Amino acid sequence: MKLINIGYGNLVSAERVITVTAPDSLPIKRLIMMARDDNREIDCTSGRRTKAVIVTDSGHVILSALTTETIGNRLNGSESGEDIHDTDDK
Repeated sequence: MKLINIGYGNLVSAERVITVTAPDSLPIKRLIMMARDDNREIDCTSGRRTKAVIVTDSGHVILSALTTETIGNRLNGSESGEDIHDTDDK
């Protein structure tokens, strides 16, 4: 099982992640509110601003203070969270 660091000592199983999205759109805000009402929201921001929303296959909605790009890079195998687009040139 591969675990992804989503910030502040919190880890998520990479196999369970369906999507990583920004929290800005109204549909995502509604999804967060519905998850909160159903006790499926997990806030991993440590009191900071939410920059990414992770949806899992179990229906849980995880809030992270890391950007979607950073989490995406970690899901794609870049451990440091650096941009991995440079690997296409090699």
